[in-house]
Amino acid sequence: MRGQGRKHLTAFEGISIGELAEKLVMDPTTLTRTLRPLQRQGLVAVKPNPRDRRARSLQPTASGRKVFESARSGWVRAQRHIERVIGELETPALNAALDRVLERLAS
Repeated sequence: MRGQGRKHLTAFEGISIGELAEKLVMDPTTLTRTLRPLQRQGLVAVKPNPRDRRARSLQPTASGRKVFESARSGWVRAQRHIERVIGELETPALNAALDRVLERLAS
């Protein structure tokens, strides 16, 4: 799962698969398939939503939290490297362009 997905998963504990898919601009079925290896490794738990049994909510397990937290420093280093390569002036423009593309794809 992409770094942003991990961030959403830990920040919005109990988020539904549909809500997370929407935030990531992904199809819920694709997201479910993407989460399966994390479930098998015991990093993510998928549980029935207590308010709606048809919906499932996601939450990181204790071991998942440790893995996601240790990955965060590598993600930050990678982000900084990209910013250095692209340049201080071009990075905001690239981020804005990517945001616009994601908005269009979500429509």
